[in-house]
Amino acid sequence: MENLKENERIDDLEYEGLKIIQNTEGFCFGIDSILLSNFANEIKKESKIIDLGTGTGIIAILLCTKIENSKVIGVEIQKEVYEMAKRSISLNKLNEKITLINTNIKELEKYEELGTFDAVVTNPPYKKVNTGIQNENEKKLISRHEITANLEDFIKISSKLLKDKKDFYMVHRPNRLVDIIELLRKHKLEPKKMQFVYPKEQKEPNLVLIKATKNAKPFLKIEKPLYVYKENGKYTEEILKIYGKEKSET
Repeated sequence: MENLKENERIDDLEYEGLKIIQNTEGFCFGIDSILLSNFANEIKKESKIIDLGTGTGIIAILLCTKIENSKVIGVEIQKEVYEMAKRSISLNKLNEKITLINTNIKELEKYEELGTFDAVVTNPPYKKVNTGIQNENEKKLISRHEITANLEDFIKISSKLLKDKKDFYMVHRPNRLVDIIELLRKHKLEPKKMQFVYPKEQKEPNLVLIKATKNAKPFLKIEKPLYVYKENGKYTEEILKIYGKEKSET
C-alpha cells in the first residue's frame, strides 16, 4: 500500500480493481475525466498515447487498462500532483505502461525523444485567466484556469505531437466551442466528432467532448446528447453503463 500524505485518500475507481490517490485540498478528478476516457474508446490497441495535463493520472490509468497493449505518457506541470500520480500508477502496478513527465506542456518540443503519437487526450483548464471565481488554493487555480498554458498551447502542441491522420480527444466547456473549433483548424486538426453533455434534461450542456483528426477532410458528426442525471437525481442508464454499473441502480 502506498504511503498517504496529509489530506490524501485512496478512491476506488470501481473498474478492473483500479484505485487512485487524491488530495482533498487539491483538485480531484471529476466525471469529465471519466467521460473523456470513454469517448476516446476508438483508440486502437497497441497505441502510443499522450495525456496532456494528466493531473491525478486518472485518464492515463483508465486508457492503458482499457486499450490493450497501449503505452501512455502523462504530462503534469505541478510537482506535487505529478508525484501523487506516480504513486497511483505504482499502486495499480502500471509502471511498465505509463510514464510521467513533470514539465509544462509548452516545453514538450524539447523532448525530441518522445517522437510522435497515435492519440492525444487532454482535459485542460477550462477558464481563462481572471475569469470566474478564482480559488485561492494554488493547485485548484492551476487546474481550472489557463495560468501555465492556454487553450491554444494545448491544441498547438497536440498537433505537433500527433502522427498524420491520427486523433486528438478533448473535454471542455461549450462556451469555449467557437474558440476551440477555430484553434483546431488553425493547427490542422479537423473536428470529426462532438458530443454535448447535460447535467439532466431541460438543462443547458456543461461539457463538450471533441474528437479531431490531424490533416483530415471536413466532416463533423454530432453524437446524441449525453445526460448525466435523471429527474430523481440518480445516474442515467448511459452514465451507469460508462461506469460499468448498468444493473446496480434502478
